[in-house]
Amino acid sequence: MPKSEGQASKKPARSALGAPSQHNQPSRKGKKAWRKNVDLQEVEAGIEELRAEERATGYGSLLLLASSAYPSDSTFLHKQQDDQLFVIDVKGDEKIRSSLPKFKASELTSTKILAQRSAVPAVVSRTTTVKKRKSPLSSEDKNRLLRISKRPRKGPFNSVVDPTEFGAGSATLELSEAVKNSGAYDPWAPAEETEEIKDGLETVQPKKVKTQVPVHSHPRDKIEVPAILEPHQGTSYNPPARVEKAAKLAETKAKIDQATVEAGDEVLGVPPGMKVDEPLPVDEDEDPSAAEVIPKKMPERKTKAQRNKAAKVLAQKRALAEKARKKNELSIINSVKLLRRTANKTLSAREQAHEARRAALQEKLKRGLAGQKLGKHKVPEEEVDVQLGEDLSESLRALKARLTMASLFIFSDIVSGAARRKSVPGPLHESAAARSH
Repeated sequence: MPKSEGQASKKPARSALGAPSQHNQPSRKGKKAWRKNVDLQEVEAGIEELRAEERATGYGSLLLLASSAYPSDSTFLHKQQDDQLFVIDVKGDEKIRSSLPKFKASELTSTKILAQRSAVPAVVSRTTTVKKRKSPLSSEDKNRLLRISKRPRKGPFNSVVDPTEFGAGSATLELSEAVKNSGAYDPWAPAEETEEIKDGLETVQPKKVKTQVPVHSHPRDKIEVPAILEPHQGTSYNPPARVEKAAKLAETKAKIDQATVEAGDEVLGVPPGMKVDEPLPVDEDEDPSAAEVIPKKMPERKTKAQRNKAAKVLAQKRALAEKARKKNELSIINSVKLLRRTANKTLSAREQAHEARRAALQEKLKRGLAGQKLGKHKVPEEEVDVQLGEDLSESLRALKARLTMASLFIFSDIVSGAARRKSVPGPLHESAAARSH
């Protein structure tokens, strides 16, 4: 049986938006029944359209409706003029083709959904600082509980070992991973030859890079000193006046430096008792508990107006911080080129300084290894003993020799890098008196 026109236009008992309603109730006995049974579907549909418009265009409709001053009809799209919504492009954009997104067959539906972002900014997430709770257990108690709860640890030969005493003796030590894997990998071994695979699968095989033994230069190759070093001119029987004067200046400078180092810790012009503040004597009769204790004042509870004011100030501070952050980001973006040029200049300056230091080391190495520290040993320098005119002996028989040919050859080999110093065992350093006993 076909429905009548009245039945066809009959509205449902429940609203489409989910709110309960009874639109067909004939009676309206009071304000409560009238408000309950009024039909608001068209109003809700219109407000939902305005919300969709807000998500597409941003703030402009509902935000102004919530304010104290109601907006004009020009804020809605359907009330604006055509010249405010549309523009006639008479020139066109030449770069529009490059800016248009290219069609991609692999574009997923999730990507399209994420592309439809709302113009309304997201809610600012406020981070809360959560302090980590300290464990009430101490390290000793924790180790004791772990030792009680776990299984006994087995050592070599399935022997049970206390976890606290594991590794204390030489018999309970496990082999390290380096010892277990020793001899399994040789970095300088020749590469294994792979068999060629036919049927067009040659490109599937990975290409192995040939390892080359690194070549390290020896300092001896860069030293440019003669095989036998010439002795200093001041060690001769009759040194020149220039060398004698230079020796005197060097000796005087060494004495001044030594005196400066020794007198560096002393404070001149201060009595000995004033160097360090002496602690004042403590009166034992004085009772520290007798001092007056100031009671702490409990903070008063804030009123609602004070809390609102504090919240307003906090919101203003956050807004200013966000504004400063955005300004800082824009300034960083604008100064990227300047930062790149500065980084390039700094890098070039560092490279130049590195090359200068390297050249200085090379030049120093050319003069030999005298005075340089190699490992824990230091190469000795040539000892120059200059005897002045009043210190010279009257005859050559009384002249005391300082060097021998053997010591001169050994020193020349050490400076030129041909020989290296080794640590001498302890018994050789013992004195003759100790060896005699």
